[in-house]
Amino acid sequence: MSSTSAVFSALAPYGWDRDWADAFAPYAAEGLLPGRVVRVDRGQCDVVTAAGTVRADTEYVVPRDPMKVVCTGDWVAVDPVGDPRYVRAYLPRRTAFVRSTSSKRSEGQILAANVDHAVVAVSLAVDLDLGRVERFLALAWESGAQPVVVLTKTDLVPDPVTLAHLVRDVETSAPGVPVLGVSALHGDGLDTLVALVGSGTSVLLGQSGAGKSTLANALVGADVMDVQAARDVDGKGRHTTTTRNLLALPTGGVLIDTPGLRGVGLYDAEGGVGQVFAEIAELAEDCRFHDCAHESEPGCAVRAAVADGELPERRLDSYRKLIRENQRIAAKTDARVRAELRRDWKRKGAEGRAAMEAKRGRWS
Repeated sequence: MSSTSAVFSALAPYGWDRDWADAFAPYAAEGLLPGRVVRVDRGQCDVVTAAGTVRADTEYVVPRDPMKVVCTGDWVAVDPVGDPRYVRAYLPRRTAFVRSTSSKRSEGQILAANVDHAVVAVSLAVDLDLGRVERFLALAWESGAQPVVVLTKTDLVPDPVTLAHLVRDVETSAPGVPVLGVSALHGDGLDTLVALVGSGTSVLLGQSGAGKSTLANALVGADVMDVQAARDVDGKGRHTTTTRNLLALPTGGVLIDTPGLRGVGLYDAEGGVGQVFAEIAELAEDCRFHDCAHESEPGCAVRAAVADGELPERRLDSYRKLIRENQRIAAKTDARVRAELRRDWKRKGAEGRAAMEAKRGRWS
């Protein structure tokens, strides 16, 4: 078997294809090995390669921009030998799931790279928070992945009529998104989910206690992720998953399991918000003013739809909240970029002045 065939045979279960091979060609010419990052931990990462899984240092790919650090799901070029080995570069990402950092800095945090499906796990052990579902979906759409909502722990809702109402409530808040009810404990609904994530890469998202680790174990068919019971009082669980792990599924496809997310801040997600609230954008086309804020302007078709009962007031309130939040982070980001440019100009100016002084010293 040729080396190229061996690479395809070993890496195809992790998503390697002809386009990735073409993108990697310049690195192959340097003698580097292709691989996919399956875990990142404290400046090092585990990379699955045709020669097996290797531990590699990310020292050579540590830019100032946190959006450009090596992430679970990246395809990378690693040293063929050495101790330690190094990741020399990562291939351009096809998609990336990004949220704003939990700090007050206007930076994004990339959670998973090269994802085809964003699976949002929502526990039915507690009351539905539709606003949080919409927030997750906005980030999912913005990432370039296809969102999927999985309502977990359906065994806790034995009444089929009640379950149908819950599914319908989420479907109303998730236009164009599949909504599945699943009980990983009993296997209900798993076949549909397995078929949906059976090709490409899926990232599993949700709060602690949403049942992500149990769902990951059910999809993998083995207890690969630790599971702890959620608290009865609020349905929250401990962070049993502490890193993002990429797992090849036995039925095809790849799954990235993530830690429970307490904060899900938007990051430059205007397009994603627009897709989540597509019906509002459609209604807005009939507003009298093209820049209508849907507040108190005359001739507002969106407010008219609320008054007529066509659009739930909650949906409009959630839309306004996410739009305002996204505008704030965009403004902060622009301010940060301007500040960085000013620092660069000052640095270059100082370097230029120092160079001129040095020249004058040589001329005198």
